[in-house]
Amino acid sequence: GAGANPEIGRESAEESVQEIREALTGADMVFITAGMGGGTGTGAAPVVARISKEAGALTVGVVTKPFMFEGRARMRNAEAGWAKLKEHVDTIITIPNDRLISLSDKKATFMSGMKMADDVLVQAVQGITDMVNMRGYINPDFADLRTVMNEMGPALMGAGQGIGENRAAEAVNMAIASPLLQDVSIEGAKGVLLNISAREDSLTMAEVTEVSSKIYDEVHDDAKIIMGVIFDDSLGEAMRVTVIATGIQSAEIEELPINVQAINSRPAAPPVEPEPPLPQKTTPEPAPSNGIDYSDSQNRLRNNVVRKAFKRKIFDEDELDRPTFIRRNES
Repeated sequence: GAGANPEIGRESAEESVQEIREALTGADMVFITAGMGGGTGTGAAPVVARISKEAGALTVGVVTKPFMFEGRARMRNAEAGWAKLKEHVDTIITIPNDRLISLSDKKATFMSGMKMADDVLVQAVQGITDMVNMRGYINPDFADLRTVMNEMGPALMGAGQGIGENRAAEAVNMAIASPLLQDVSIEGAKGVLLNISAREDSLTMAEVTEVSSKIYDEVHDDAKIIMGVIFDDSLGEAMRVTVIATGIQSAEIEELPINVQAINSRPAAPPVEPEPPLPQKTTPEPAPSNGIDYSDSQNRLRNNVVRKAFKRKIFDEDELDRPTFIRRNES
């Protein structure tokens, strides 16, 4: 790996430019998938994208952004890497990992959550390639894909699946309301890739009409819509709808979760000077006539002042990126 340093990842890719160029020779379309925030993917992906564009290939980035628990430093790396990658791709589909939490059961294991992030990347790529490669009644060609994706910038993906009598409505509504769409309506999209997948002997004309009409109602009248109808017997009685909306204005897409933006924009707290200890008296005071000894109370008062001063210390932001149990063991 690159030790979570994007610069090392970039330098490694630059050293292998010739090998990358040879690997991409003859490719009409290139997908670049990476988990943003670390070193290799964040640093190398923009280099690969640049070489792909120079070769004339339709270049699509499909990337994830970190979970919040991975820390602010990783999120900042992800944002910087995403911005560089965006400069060299025709379309970039971004999947915030934290959005996947709303798609999973609260009792889901950690590993199943991580696998879900990988699966969504696969779905995004397959949702595009299946339209061209799989057997179907409507198979868009590469020229259609280029029309919708060439120089379109940020894109969003939604996917839904339905089963039963109302499977078409269920699948399309789930797709356009998907958490992966980041609360952004597809209404502002300049282009839409719509993929309808079902078993050949179960897909009806009414279902195709219902799904496509719903998408046409949602997007702008001038949006370019490319639809594919794919036969996939592995789905059984289910229907799957995948929507990829391209040409979304980047201002509409959240770049950082709100709580991270608030933390990053918070001004640095001024250092807190510990309060000076109470002055020591050279001559002990005579004990009060009521027989109560106040010397112990005075000691507790001084200790309380020190504790208050300690509690008011502010942790360094980078310190909070370290797990709590490590900080406790060091204190």
